[in-house]
Amino acid sequence: MNSFRQQPPPLPADRSAPERPPVQELFNSARDSMKQHLVGHHRLIERLLAAVITGGHVIIEGSPGLAKTRTVNTFATVLNADFVRIQATPDLLPADLTGTSIYEQHSATFNFMPGPLFNNVVLMDEINRAPPKVQSALLEAMGEQQITASGKTYPLSDPFIVVATQNPIEHEGTYPLPEAQLDRFMFFVDVQMPDPALEHEILDLVLNENTAHSDATAVTRLQPQDIKLARQQAQSVFISDAVKDYIVRLVTATRGYGAAGAESKVVEHAASPRGSIFLARAAQARAWLNGRDHTTPEDISVLAPDVLSGRIILNYHAQARGVTSRELVARILDSTAVV
Repeated sequence: MNSFRQQPPPLPADRSAPERPPVQELFNSARDSMKQHLVGHHRLIERLLAAVITGGHVIIEGSPGLAKTRTVNTFATVLNADFVRIQATPDLLPADLTGTSIYEQHSATFNFMPGPLFNNVVLMDEINRAPPKVQSALLEAMGEQQITASGKTYPLSDPFIVVATQNPIEHEGTYPLPEAQLDRFMFFVDVQMPDPALEHEILDLVLNENTAHSDATAVTRLQPQDIKLARQQAQSVFISDAVKDYIVRLVTATRGYGAAGAESKVVEHAASPRGSIFLARAAQARAWLNGRDHTTPEDISVLAPDVLSGRIILNYHAQARGVTSRELVARILDSTAVV
């Protein structure tokens, strides 16, 4: 008698659920659908996608009316994530962001009511109008992905990304962001006024939209597992020693080292090592989004202005002459050899 028990045949695969495309294809589709709904924001779209892949945060500077809020809202729709917009004002309190404990009379206990930071995508509008205590609470959320309230620590959602905006025109009633908080942002993106051709495209896009509902449902939606898989794949993108050396020479030039070190004479506060780390991670994300398994010097030169400009503070003499940190990064790039 044969003692071997025959295994039952495998169950047929469930053909009712379509197979999900590769995650890289999904991200490319999400990027394309965002570009269809937003005109002239291709660079900002790519920086937002790179930020969610790397776990970074983004600060956007631009005049009112340039669709910054619309871009972030569409971005949250693509992520299929919870979105909240916080309008920063001088009377804002830390509890307005983190939440607070509320006394329940019927149970005679305090229950914590989560604040708006317990969302996936947090838009902090005009962040420089928030007082220092609020910025400190936001700093813990950005750096540790947690908040502390009423003596207890609470983890935040994953993914968690802060997108902040600043108005470069108005400075009354604002609080300059401290260097520690600026250094927590991965990207510093400036949004410029559109040229006449782009203005025509914007006008046509807005006039041809039917309803806000149809506009929101026409984008590709990612899932949490897509973001986790994208992070894993992006981290495996190869960075050669030559590209690493290029990153280090660019960042340390802000401190006076190398051939471009002479440009640092106008620098009051140079870029920290976090600038090198963020630049490398951003290059990995950009290479992955473009279908490559390795980074190139072009990734570094394209990303360097948006990664480094916000972490460099110029001295008074440079500011009086109208020099900007973005112009300084451009000069450092011109003076630094690629290899």
